[in-house]
Amino acid sequence: MSTVAPSDWTTRPAPEGPQGWIERATEVAAVLATDAAARDRAGATPYDEVRLLKDSGLVTLLGPVGHGGGGQDWPTAYRVIREVSKADGSIGQLLGYHYLWNWAARLVGTREQWEAVEAEAARQRWFFGGAVNPRDKDVVVRDEGGTLVFSGRKSFSTGSKVSDVTVLEGVLESTDSHVFAIVPSDSDGLTFHGDWDNIGQRLTESGSVTLDGVRVPWSAAAGYVDKEFRPRVYNTLNVPTIQLVFAHFYLGIAAGALETAAVYTRTKARSWLHGGHERAADEPYVIDTYGDLTAKLWAAEALADRVAGEGQRLHDAPDAVTEQDRGEFEVRVAAVKARATEVALEVTNRIFEVTGARSTASAEGLDRFWRNVRTHTLHDPVAYKRREVGRFVLDGALPEPTWYS
Repeated sequence: MSTVAPSDWTTRPAPEGPQGWIERATEVAAVLATDAAARDRAGATPYDEVRLLKDSGLVTLLGPVGHGGGGQDWPTAYRVIREVSKADGSIGQLLGYHYLWNWAARLVGTREQWEAVEAEAARQRWFFGGAVNPRDKDVVVRDEGGTLVFSGRKSFSTGSKVSDVTVLEGVLESTDSHVFAIVPSDSDGLTFHGDWDNIGQRLTESGSVTLDGVRVPWSAAAGYVDKEFRPRVYNTLNVPTIQLVFAHFYLGIAAGALETAAVYTRTKARSWLHGGHERAADEPYVIDTYGDLTAKLWAAEALADRVAGEGQRLHDAPDAVTEQDRGEFEVRVAAVKARATEVALEVTNRIFEVTGARSTASAEGLDRFWRNVRTHTLHDPVAYKRREVGRFVLDGALPEPTWYS
């Protein structure tokens, strides 16, 4: 992979404001785009790609300025995810999940805990992974006095081998109490199996992980004080927040597909021999298709940005979030997720209609956009997202907070 040397970033000042960080993400995307198709085919562990995210400072986007972070908000993070995903959906997903897990301490932890985690993460430029898959059998957490011991297995652990720290989740033995903790990814007993072998998102290092007696001090149990959890409604914002991460990298992949296809149409595609046009770009059906897909994408992006702003108001006053606030936000996010899924699948599929038969060559790599979207949009059924919106419209019903709603 071609990378920007660290000095190229470190000798420049940190970006200022949201637009500066979005422009930095665009620069990173330009580097990733140079060999995205080749890297997708190779499927190698993305050590260089994550180093690029670190060297560029993007990993510290949400971190405190006083400790080297960007001090930015979630709407900016979502835009950054979108920009990176235009070039490489896998790296966009990795960055989005990193932001989520970096924020996990603030989501459920005490102020003392999340301030310590965020400061150290910004100083060290930690890259976060997470071993939290609710459809698997729960990891069992045993209480051994001053220590918690995590044991079990998870089918997916995005970011595994490229992460510095990993968020663990399990249930305290003989209770229904869940525990989150952040541990070094090279902790004894934590084994990443490197068995992710799917048709899309090939570079996300999302394989299975075994937890064989991973030991964590009780002080690292997020949100616990004297072994008692201190709940807030804000703790339940994990699902709408990560679903917005999903939606934004879907839209980023779709935008990348459309941009890449347009270049191909202008420079390589051949007009139809019976159409009477010298250039494929002058074919009326080609022009119409690009107009149709672009309009749909722009509309979905606008909705996603609007809802991201609505969510930021909740993040700005976490102790004031009510169940009504949370429920209405989840409904809005569900609408974004449903629309982003539909638009991204349509765009990444229909680009072949305007690029032609030769564009299906493996060397072009246009199929990676569809494969990436198709793979991740199966994370949870989009029909259930539409149902959340429908029940709210018909009955005013708010989604019950679960691992998926």
